[in-house]
Amino acid sequence: MAVPTFPGRIIKRGDPDPAVVKTIQRQLNERGCGPIAVNGVFDETTEAAVKLFQARFPDVEGAPLVVDGKVGSITWAALFGAAPQPAAGTPTSPLMQKTLEIATSQIGVMEQPAGSNRGPQVDEYVRRVGLNPAGKHPWCVAFLFFCVDEAAKSLGRNNPMIKTGGVLDHWARAGAQGIPRVTKAKAEQNPALVKPGHIFTIDTGGGQGHAGFVLQVTDGKLITVEGNTNDNGSREGIGVFRRQSRKIVSINKGFVDYNGL
Repeated sequence: MAVPTFPGRIIKRGDPDPAVVKTIQRQLNERGCGPIAVNGVFDETTEAAVKLFQARFPDVEGAPLVVDGKVGSITWAALFGAAPQPAAGTPTSPLMQKTLEIATSQIGVMEQPAGSNRGPQVDEYVRRVGLNPAGKHPWCVAFLFFCVDEAAKSLGRNNPMIKTGGVLDHWARAGAQGIPRVTKAKAEQNPALVKPGHIFTIDTGGGQGHAGFVLQVTDGKLITVEGNTNDNGSREGIGVFRRQSRKIVSINKGFVDYNGL
């Protein structure tokens, strides 16, 4: 039997499409997470069956599923045994294509010493947004600005990115200036809106945040390039890394899109 195509949105309690809900209900019964009625109504019983499936089964790469009772692209692929969907293509603009080339070339830049927010190349990132490196500033957004700035210079054009070292400041000013953003709610509802070249934004609390470039998107998972981060998931950043651990649903602010600017 052919694997049904993911409808491009999160299916959850109260979903208005009975055909899609019936498809999910049948498969939940097939996978031993019922019995539930195949009636096209995504009610409390169906939600509980989805949670049971998410608790019992991993995603297609063997990682635990988020137990939230919602069927997004990752749960859909696990439920129906689908192969991972091909990664989204390249950014739509030459600027962001070049930006990601530059960002990737910076992988391996490290703070000196680790945990200091300093180092020859880190200092250059920080200076590019007009800050004094002696202040030992968090530098994830400064890294992003540096990459866009270098790309713009190589293409002989203006840099459209907001010049700031603040994650949440960048997010807020992008919204105020009409720069396209994909909010968390929109990204969760339609993961296809998230594209390579987008800048993900996470609010970590206390007025702080973290941001990085999206390189690829596959079944709701992100491959990213990030500065002021690490390769083990802890909060203390030490360098520029390529990461494969983030999911669209974990990005709690959203995505800023400079592709069309």
